[in-house]
Amino acid sequence: MLTVLGPTTPFPPLARAMRRPNGLLALGGQATPARLLEAYRRGIFPWSGPGEPLLWWSPDPRMVLFTDEFHASRSLLRAVKAGKFEIRRDTAFRQVMEACAEPRPGQDGTWITPEILDGYCGLHAQGYAHSVESWQDGALVGGLYGVRIGRMFFGESMFARVTDASKVALVHLVEALQADGVPMIDCQQETEHLASFGARPIPRAEFARRLAELCGSDGPGRAGPIVSTV
Repeated sequence: MLTVLGPTTPFPPLARAMRRPNGLLALGGQATPARLLEAYRRGIFPWSGPGEPLLWWSPDPRMVLFTDEFHASRSLLRAVKAGKFEIRRDTAFRQVMEACAEPRPGQDGTWITPEILDGYCGLHAQGYAHSVESWQDGALVGGLYGVRIGRMFFGESMFARVTDASKVALVHLVEALQADGVPMIDCQQETEHLASFGARPIPRAEFARRLAELCGSDGPGRAGPIVSTV
């Protein structure tokens, strides 16, 4: 039975997640910074379609990218080497989220509602949520954002207004995480696009075990954000 969350209702065990749709665990509640942190530490993330209540998910298997397994195509590496973009980090977090929320072909709406936007911006203010941004001629043309807890990074969304802008941002993210000893990025759902970079599904039980080891009780002050501007 699907759990309906109230203001103080704890998340149910992951084993209670539905098989169809895969991983649906709970609905309701609010996307406050505190609730979001609780969810991520437990291997849960929010996602809802247009007009739906807030839904919380923990699919099995879980798509992850081990940073030492990251693969970039030759054309992408050439784009990185060419220096087409100025890469900045954490200088336009809200702008990145707003860009990720813009309508896309084949989509009727976005899950990034004003509530979600405010919740993640709250996490950014606390040092947990981060953006990697591609700039060109002074304009934000691509980027991504996600959440960092301890030695774990949870990828959320990305956008590109110029070819390769988001992919180059991803390369820089992975390099920064590798340098900082972060071995795994949560990619949530399995897609061919993510698989092309080396992401692969692992059982939810394994994901939860690794999550407990990597997140621990570390906050952003001890673990450190992914840096400022380069």
